[in-house]
Order: sequence, then C-alpha cells, then structure tokens
Amino acid sequence: MFGQLVRLGLVVASAATALHFTKARAAPASAAAAPGVEIGSATGLPVPRFVSLKFDRVNLREGPSMDHPTLWVFERKALPVEVTAESEMWRRVRASDGVTGWVLNASIAGRRTAIVAPWKPKADAYPIYSGPNGKDAVVARLQVGVIGDVTHCDGKWCRIAGKGFAGDIPQDELWGVYPNEKFD
Repeated sequence: MFGQLVRLGLVVASAATALHFTKARAAPASAAAAPGVEIGSATGLPVPRFVSLKFDRVNLREGPSMDHPTLWVFERKALPVEVTAESEMWRRVRASDGVTGWVLNASIAGRRTAIVAPWKPKADAYPIYSGPNGKDAVVARLQVGVIGDVTHCDGKWCRIAGKGFAGDIPQDELWGVYPNEKFD
C-alpha cells in the first residue's frame, strides 16, 4: 500500500457533488478537539480556525516543506480543514477524519464550508429548514458528507448552501464550525 495510490472513493455528497481522497500512505488519526485559541505567527489569525481547500488537488505532507513525503492527496475543492499550526509558507491542517499534515498556504482559502455529519452512517439524511428553527419548513434533506458553504452561524444554527440547496441546519450536525461559534 505504501508504494501505490489507493482510491478510497468516499462519496460524501449527492451525485453532483462528490468528495474523493487518494491515499498515498497511512496517516495517524487525531480526534483532539480545538484547544485554546492562539494567534498564528505567520498570519495573525486565530489558531485553530477553519478554512477550505482552494483547489481540486492538494497534497497533505508529513512536514512543512516539499522535502517531506505526501501523506494524502485531497481531491475536493472547498473541503473544510482546520488549521492547527502555522509556519511562514505552510499550515498544519486536520481533516474531518482526523488526518493531519501540512499544506502550502496558497492551497487554502478563508471561505467557510462544512461537511454534514461525517461521523454518522452514510445512510442518514439531515433536514435543512427554511429558518433557524426545527419547526420551519424542511427545504431539503442532505446526505451525510454533503459539503456546503456556510454563510452564517448563530451559535446553534448555521445557514448552509450548495448546488441545489440552501437552508438552516443545527450547528452540531456540521464539521467545519465550532460549537457555539457565531459569525456572519
């Protein structure tokens, strides 16, 4: 497995919006939650923080240089990742499955995206509502793993939109936003 690329073929969205990983070799999983917020030495932005991938293909490296081996190749633009450390040109990130490594700063964007409940069985579907209230009309049902743009969170509900859907979903059903996080 170490010398060849293995297609995992994880479909985490509708047929129109799929996420695929290519695994170059096994990487240790880390399920650690975000510790206290610090200020990044390279950007002056909070660390940890969520960002998204800018490109359809991003190498996740073992360390912060091109000399380090590639652990994973992410193949999904807009995939949310959590920045956990910074160096001048590199950011250490964590994916929703806990895999960590380093990516070039130029390969990430401040665009906020989130994945619907990646920790749940693939058969589950989550309703999104016309407003931030479970009593509002259901406007769509999203499969586990769907990725959407997050435009607003009030600490309990987030506004999520993507190809063919827009609505509100409970914040605790998303990976890519922190519990109780608020932003517009």
